[in-house]
Parts: sequence; structure tokens; C-alpha cells
Amino acid sequence: MLGRTASSLFWMSRYYERAQNLARLLEVAYRGAIMSHSGQEHGSHWTFALASAGCESDYNEKYDELHIRHVTAYMIFSKDNPTSIRSCLELARNNARAVRTGITAELWEAINTTWIEFSETNPQSITQDKLPDFLAWVNQRAHLFRGALLNTILRDDGYFFSQMGNFVERADNTARILDTQYWALLPDNDIVDDGSAERYQWSAILRALSGRRSYRFAYPNSRLKAFNIAEFLILRTEMPRSLAHCYDWIAETAEDLAQFYGSREPSLDLAAALFRELSDKQMHEIYRQGLHEFLTDFIGKNNQFAHQLSEDYNFS
Repeated sequence: MLGRTASSLFWMSRYYERAQNLARLLEVAYRGAIMSHSGQEHGSHWTFALASAGCESDYNEKYDELHIRHVTAYMIFSKDNPTSIRSCLELARNNARAVRTGITAELWEAINTTWIEFSETNPQSITQDKLPDFLAWVNQRAHLFRGALLNTILRDDGYFFSQMGNFVERADNTARILDTQYWALLPDNDIVDDGSAERYQWSAILRALSGRRSYRFAYPNSRLKAFNIAEFLILRTEMPRSLAHCYDWIAETAEDLAQFYGSREPSLDLAAALFRELSDKQMHEIYRQGLHEFLTDFIGKNNQFAHQLSEDYNFS
């Protein structure tokens, strides 16, 4: 496979995963603002979304205040924001179009139809009361993309690069959300009142990562606890958005890619090493190392893997 084809498939999946992550962050922020202030904007909710998406500083350069209209315009529709939902969907479509003959008709239709419908949406029509339905639509379209990819793509190198892109982006998103709120996940916070800010942050983190209900299944006899939430989202492989789950998939896909090409590149060894590191870790060790330090180190290693993958397979 040509390097540019591999790159297009990798980034196609990354951008769709990123669009879905942004929609989920905004939904959590909106829910928090509604629940705590009867529909009035509360800065911490929108700051959580902006910081987790990595665009807080750029937003502050453009706007003087935190306001739902400004935040949603910047994170959903802005052409100037390279990580807006609009930018992600457009870039995903551009990458898919570049490899149009290498993907299935079902996958292309899911991508192309989403972009057409999104581009026909008038941003002024997405008022505060219509925002949840619009974000749900973005989330559903991302699920449609993922379903079309998993159910129609041949299990060859194109599929492997698509999987790599999806889980690299997902791992990055989970780590950044956790790092943005790492202070709330320190074990000392386990002794808190039900109405505390920490308990709200715990719920927000779980909802942003689609883990609120599955946490209850994983810890059926436990209330929300900082230690358990951190363990659940970092080390539990059965949680689909945990760091361990992402690198379980990446490491397995790396093995498939090595077998497919009959050679083993350095990036594949990096993936295996990072999965082993996560598999061997205990939360007590991570806390001794420092949760913030662990997460920033992981983000760096995840980026290093993505960069090495692009070098090994000549992404351009």
C-alpha cells in the first residue's frame, strides 16, 4: 500500500473519532450547565470542554467571555478552529475521497452524506434548546461511520491503518480528559460530600467517555470513587475507552500488520511495549509516580507511536 493511502485511512478514522469526542464533551458541558444553573452558562462546564479538546487558549484569544453561543460556534462550526467538528468532518471526507476506490460504497456514503447534511446546516438554527439533538446526530453519524467500517471493510492493511487511527485518537482523548481533571481523581478525594465539586467532576469525566453506566457494572457494590474511576479509565481493558483497551487493540493490530507485510517495523514494537506497560501497571504504582506525570508521559508516548508509524510506512 502506498504511504499516502495508509495516511489517508489512518487520518480518516482519527478525524471521525475526534468529531465524536467533541460532540460528547459539548453534551456533557451542556448537561452540567442546565442541571446546575437552570440553563444559565457556568464557566467551569464550558472550560472543561474547551480544555479537554485542547483549544482553550485559542478560544480565549478569539473571545472575551465564556458563553454557550461562542463555545458551540467555535467547537462545532468554526472554519478557523482546526479541531472543530466541521473541520474534522471535512478533513475526514477529504481523506476518504483521496482513497475513494479503496473503501466500500457503504463507508463512502456514510462519510459523504454526513458532510453534505452538516454543511447544509445553518449554525444560527442550532439554538440552545436544539443543541442536544444536533450533538446526538453527530454522535449517531460517527457510530454509522464506525459500523460501516467494521462491517464492510476487508481485513487487510487498509483496515489495520484505519484501526490504528481510531484507537490512537481515542487513547489521546481519554488521556487528555483525565489529565485536564487529574486533581479530582487523586485518592484523597474519595472522602467527599455528595454535593461536592469532585463528585460532579467524576460524573462529567465518566459521561464524557461514555462510561457512567458501565462503571456501575464494573463496580456494582461501590459508589463513585476517584481510585476506581482512574483504574477503570486507565487499566481496565473491558472499558472500550480506557487506555489499556485502546492499546490492546493497537498492539493486536500491530501484530496483524506485521504478519500481513512479513516484516516488523519499530512502531509495532512501540505499540507492544506500551501495552505491556499498561498491562503490568497497578493504580497504586501510577499514584506513586504521579497521576499527572503518568498521563503526560502516556500522551507523549502515544504521539511518539503515531509519529513512528508515519515514518515506518511513509505517510506523506
